[in-house]
Amino acid sequence: MILVTGGAGYIGSHACVELLQAGQDVTVFDNFCNSHSESLERVQRITGKQLCVIHGDIRDRAALVTALRDSGAQSVIHFAGLKSVGESVEQPLSYYDNNVVGSLRLLEAMDICGIKTLVFSSSATVYGDPQRLPLPEDHPLSATNPYGQTKLTVEHILRDLQRSNPSWRIGILRYFNPVGAHKSGLIGEDPQGTPNNLMPFVAQVAIGRRSHLNVFGNDYPTKDGTGVRDYIHVVDLAVGHLKALEALEQAKQQTDCLTINLGTGTGYSVLEIVQAFEQACGKSVAYKIAPRRPGDVAACYADPSKAASLLGWHATRSLADMCTDAWKWQSLNPRGYHPLPYSEVGNLPPIPSRMP
Repeated sequence: MILVTGGAGYIGSHACVELLQAGQDVTVFDNFCNSHSESLERVQRITGKQLCVIHGDIRDRAALVTALRDSGAQSVIHFAGLKSVGESVEQPLSYYDNNVVGSLRLLEAMDICGIKTLVFSSSATVYGDPQRLPLPEDHPLSATNPYGQTKLTVEHILRDLQRSNPSWRIGILRYFNPVGAHKSGLIGEDPQGTPNNLMPFVAQVAIGRRSHLNVFGNDYPTKDGTGVRDYIHVVDLAVGHLKALEALEQAKQQTDCLTINLGTGTGYSVLEIVQAFEQACGKSVAYKIAPRRPGDVAACYADPSKAASLLGWHATRSLADMCTDAWKWQSLNPRGYHPLPYSEVGNLPPIPSRMP
């Protein structure tokens, strides 16, 4: 049994699909603050298998202990947390509370229950401003915003814990830019309010929910002047979690965390994403050039060689796959998981505390 915190979210729900299809038993622990229980109903439709869902807050140590014991979990994949860079600048205390304090409470609960295997959802934001490209795992670490700082702080905690007790098996996965959706179109990225990420914004322009995309800066030293990022299909990312879990379970004793980049190693510009999405959906995506945003870097992409050598993992899905699958999700679910307009989402019935 694997406990998946934040399993109803975008990446978490796709990881649950891969875990169930690999024959694992799964319990999801989520407070649904920025996700929807419908995603887990659809996970079960996709796989034809059931999972257990516990409605709880990652900052509640007692609830975590109960969930770990009742589920019989032997390992944990930790996705739960807040994830908007802009929001983190406006609400830093909330981000430290959820992401750092929540992670501490989880580690305490795991320790109480004698569960020592953990895969942590980190981010390429811990590299700060790239000093060299592609980014290897030994690149200097820093953070340029509170969200990135929370991820970096939790990484420090995990490394200290691992070094203090080699019986722990801890994996740190640094994501680059997850995009796309499950090929069924049943689950995908459903941002609350205005999307913070490029692909869902492009998709909402294509579906007619937004008039145009703002392209922030076209004077960077890149192939077309727009920012370059490493986009990875969310299913490839989900598979990487299974590979990391397998590697940890096969390990004997660790003196340091297993720290891995999950990216493709290829950078695509904003305009390349727009063009690829237009080809996938057969529609024009309107955009306007806007000034650069403070803190944005020209280019950022991974060195994924460590994932290949240590996990036997590499991304297999192309940019065309990412755009095609994202468009299928968006076109089948124009309002995401919500059957009502976003203005009426607050009138939805409360989420049950447990589901079968």
